[in-house]
Amino acid sequence: MGQLERLLRRGDYIWGSWVKPPAVDGFIVGVNPGDRADEMGRFSFSKSSIDEAVQAAHRGAIYWRRHGRAERAKSVRKFRDLLSKRKDRLAALITRETGKPLWESRQEVTTSIRAVDLLLEEGMALLEPRILNEQEARSDYRPRGVVAAIAPPTLPLLIPTLHATAALLAGNTMVFKPSKFTPAVGQAVAETFDRCRLPRGTFNLVQGPGQGIGEGLAAHPGIDALLFNGAYATAVELRKATATRPELPMFLQCGGKGAAIVVGGCDMERAVYEVMVGAFLTAGQRGNSTGRVIVTDDVYDWFVDELVRRIQRITIGYGFDDGCFMGPLISENLRTRYRRYGRALVERGHTPILEAADHEVHHRRGFYAAPALYGIDWQNGHGFINEEPPGPTLLIYRVQSWEDAAALHNQLVYRVSTSVFVPTDMPQLSEFVGRLRTGALNMNRGTIGASRRLPAVGLGRASNGIPGGIDLLRFLTAPRSTLVESRAFDSSQVVPGLNWNEGEDETATDDELGPHLLSPDADATVTVGADVPMALGIPSDGTSAE
Repeated sequence: MGQLERLLRRGDYIWGSWVKPPAVDGFIVGVNPGDRADEMGRFSFSKSSIDEAVQAAHRGAIYWRRHGRAERAKSVRKFRDLLSKRKDRLAALITRETGKPLWESRQEVTTSIRAVDLLLEEGMALLEPRILNEQEARSDYRPRGVVAAIAPPTLPLLIPTLHATAALLAGNTMVFKPSKFTPAVGQAVAETFDRCRLPRGTFNLVQGPGQGIGEGLAAHPGIDALLFNGAYATAVELRKATATRPELPMFLQCGGKGAAIVVGGCDMERAVYEVMVGAFLTAGQRGNSTGRVIVTDDVYDWFVDELVRRIQRITIGYGFDDGCFMGPLISENLRTRYRRYGRALVERGHTPILEAADHEVHHRRGFYAAPALYGIDWQNGHGFINEEPPGPTLLIYRVQSWEDAAALHNQLVYRVSTSVFVPTDMPQLSEFVGRLRTGALNMNRGTIGASRRLPAVGLGRASNGIPGGIDLLRFLTAPRSTLVESRAFDSSQVVPGLNWNEGEDETATDDELGPHLLSPDADATVTVGADVPMALGIPSDGTSAE
């Protein structure tokens, strides 16, 4: 795909068709943040589409939940194969719409494909029913119903791919709203599902901003679960919008950025590299980007000098240019916040090592910014431990010891992930890492590295405590237990106080008791095991037999 190719704006995707609302509430304009001269056009949106999409998903759920796990996996595997066939086109579209370098966009496509593979290869085992034959009991993981998903612009393909395929594999239907900054990638996800020939209503897409469309979708009484990745402030508003539905399952990932700790005696070159990449990859816009680094006093000066030297070599440029490490920010609004945050740091008495500033890229009018580094006097009453540093901003803290580092770290409001750079033979290592309260601990690795095989939750304001990755399959289902009694009723075992047999002839015949209770050949008698589900009207994979 050429980087300036004109896009066909299809509208919303509802009930297996592309539709444009008869009454348009507004437009979002797709612009390349690396070159504002490249406008991809206006995408219309309408609040009326929310009702239509949710209703379509409800109708589609009746059919989709009848598909067994094997059938659902077959459809998702086709989606995965289509991603693989379209990977170059998708990577170019991601770069065009987010500004990130093309090599990074290609990595995102590859990671998205691998995420689907993990769900198919390992995640499906999480949906296996638990059967207790000796107790004539079982528990099945059943779909929740209609899942709403709201995605951020930083990983516009990976997050929707993971959320949508997990929801569909679990037997749910979906209504997806992409970020207002990445409508074209959202449309590409819907186009890919459209080619999978899913039953109508299984996957639906509505375009629009978070205000109005996103909030309306999250608050819709017809959804049965909500997946949200984005800012903490937005999550607060979503909580308010759903206050009358405390039963609604919500998966909230709010990021807030990760932290790194550097202790004297570690591999210093690795520490500099991992901290720098973690802080400035994707222009520092990922939820688990390294926003803070805590360094012990014995190596602080060397670390800062080397970090500055390396940062000044970073190539900032247009995403389609070779040799580019960092592209632009997603919007002018974010770049303004980045500059204001830098000024606030200086006004509060902190040290600008590399000040927040715009960056010029030859012949490109984009939202480019330079990496910023600030030394924080965290004991001066304005420790800046609560806010998420916007964009390519890294805050550095000097501490006397690893004990001080652990204590300061645990005061951070956002603790989505933590990198620890320590000597491998550190005697106090076990005690050190044991003190750290964090969602993910990466030893001698950057904060942006994560395994989707392993359950992890961001602590503090970083999440609401629900693990992502392949464990989403469990969140997107609800366990239902089934108990079966196949023995004949024994009136001698009734609980006290019922006077069950008072005044009755204790020599009643078998016919008087009823053949449905005594006959071993009666229809109501079942054998628990492989045949129990169908005897109860439940398919063997635990889905409904409607």
